[in-house]
Amino acid sequence: MQLIQGMEYFFSGFKLISQKGLKRFVLIPLVINILLFGSSLFFLFGWLSDSFSYINTMLPEWLSWLEWLMWPIAVLTILFSYGMLFTVITNFIAAPFNGLLSEKVELHLTGQKVNDDGLADLLKDVPRMLGREWTKLCYYLPRAIGFFILLWILPVIGQVLWVLFSCWMYAVQYEDYTFDNHKISFREMKNDLQQKQTLSYGFGLAVLILTAIPIINLIVMPVAVCGGTRLWVENYRSKYRE
Repeated sequence: MQLIQGMEYFFSGFKLISQKGLKRFVLIPLVINILLFGSSLFFLFGWLSDSFSYINTMLPEWLSWLEWLMWPIAVLTILFSYGMLFTVITNFIAAPFNGLLSEKVELHLTGQKVNDDGLADLLKDVPRMLGREWTKLCYYLPRAIGFFILLWILPVIGQVLWVLFSCWMYAVQYEDYTFDNHKISFREMKNDLQQKQTLSYGFGLAVLILTAIPIINLIVMPVAVCGGTRLWVENYRSKYRE
């Protein structure tokens, strides 16, 4: 079943990040994610705590129990919604390092270099990589706003569609690095993923679940890059070698 297979590709990233020769390329994306994701969540939860305390002072004593109801709702909303938005933003900073990690993982899996570019060529490629992240952001934001509005109009249907959309975006985000390394356009990448949608949704679902787990979510980014690269190698690479 492709849904399960897609999830297995993500989890294979845990093994790949520990492989000899790849660890040093995992380190920078990992540090970036820990610093940005960890610190932002710390301040966000601090802000929520202060906000709920203020709200509680405005409520009559007999409604003070509402604070205990608001916390789990707020936490779940943050873990599933904020995680996706933060991922898109964080990858602007980590894009060159994630692209390099994907390139090294492909070399590890296939024994063949993606290209023979040196450090200078990699630095010249940074604007193109950031441009690709901007394309993803432009693709994500209008759809995210639409689904967010739908959450308030049709809560149950909206929640289901939001989860499906998040799964799709995680797949787009992390499977795209290898496509981009091979200079495959964003449009063509989307068309390829749509040909095996269930596989991509399974991959994205695994990312979504792990992103919602504290501590573990700090290492999701490099794991997903590695897993997404393996998915590309085993499902799309042959198409571009014909």
